[in-house]
Amino acid sequence: MSSSAVGLTRQWATWGPVVAAVALGLAWGRALPGLAVALIALCLVAAVLAAVHHAEVVAHRVGEPFGSLVLAVAVTVIEVGLIVTLMAGGGEKTSTYARDTVFAAVMITCNGIVGLSLLVAALRNRVAVFHAEGSGGALATVCTLATMTLVLPTFTTSHPGPEFSAAQLAFAAVASLCLYGVFVTVQTVRHRDYFLPVPREGEGHQSAEEHAEPPTDRQAWTSLGLLVLALVAVVGNAKLVSPTIEDGVESAGLPKAVVGVIIALMVLLPETLAAVRAARRDRMQTSLNLAYGSAIASIGLTIPAIALASIWLSGPLVLGLGAVHMVLLVLTAVVSALTVVPGRATLLQGGVHLSIFAAFVFLSFSP
Repeated sequence: MSSSAVGLTRQWATWGPVVAAVALGLAWGRALPGLAVALIALCLVAAVLAAVHHAEVVAHRVGEPFGSLVLAVAVTVIEVGLIVTLMAGGGEKTSTYARDTVFAAVMITCNGIVGLSLLVAALRNRVAVFHAEGSGGALATVCTLATMTLVLPTFTTSHPGPEFSAAQLAFAAVASLCLYGVFVTVQTVRHRDYFLPVPREGEGHQSAEEHAEPPTDRQAWTSLGLLVLALVAVVGNAKLVSPTIEDGVESAGLPKAVVGVIIALMVLLPETLAAVRAARRDRMQTSLNLAYGSAIASIGLTIPAIALASIWLSGPLVLGLGAVHMVLLVLTAVVSALTVVPGRATLLQGGVHLSIFAAFVFLSFSP
């Protein structure tokens, strides 16, 4: 890439989040006409692309797996704030919002992002390679967290309906937070090598991109700040366009859960683009770190935050999944295990995951 192109990219990535944040501030709390919604959507796209750029800058500075961890945690923290904000004062109509958002995040990351990344990597290199130890541990963490927080509430008897009692919710929150802490410790300290990209035969542990001079501390801190700003703009602008999406969904006679799926897709766009770009560079492990790390963070941080917020939130908190979604979750767990255990995957595995993701989206529109 020429120096002029690099300079243009940096300028665009700097001003994109700022413009998107300004648009968010000007439009927040106001009724928006169609043209304003279209402009907000453009700002949303700009913020997503800028977030991917700055995440890569930070990742280059701190190295893997810290880079993917930064993006996954940052977007999840902001997403948790959005969930709590929407549930505050929402009452009965928002009782399933946390469940729908978390489950959509799990399906998008474990099937959509993983499937698309495997497809891209296999098309370029025939076989995608990664560490089975790291990916298998991450997948086990996702399955455990999802079962404890989304499946068990359907079968517990202490509280009527697919809800936890106060004590059960507190236990699930503490267990989720502890398990997330253990995973991060293993990923970044004790077994960091399990989460590093697998070098091809004849290559060293560093790819060609890693041989480039890393950004300075000042550039890294600037990108980190702009990354957070971009992610705030992504989630906030997604919230602004959601009424228009909701009106369209309602007028089309579709289930309300479709709104949550669409918003989750928009919020997870930074991880999706970053994972696909990593797969194109033959760094499939980074793609899996982003996918499974986002799913773990989504559950491990959302459930404790919702449990804490439930002290003052009005209305019930429905966490238990229905039969159809539980079947999709079990299918995802089994297929994902068969994908990660060999440490190698082909085009077929990518197609299978994308098929499950397509089934999830279709059944969201036509339950």
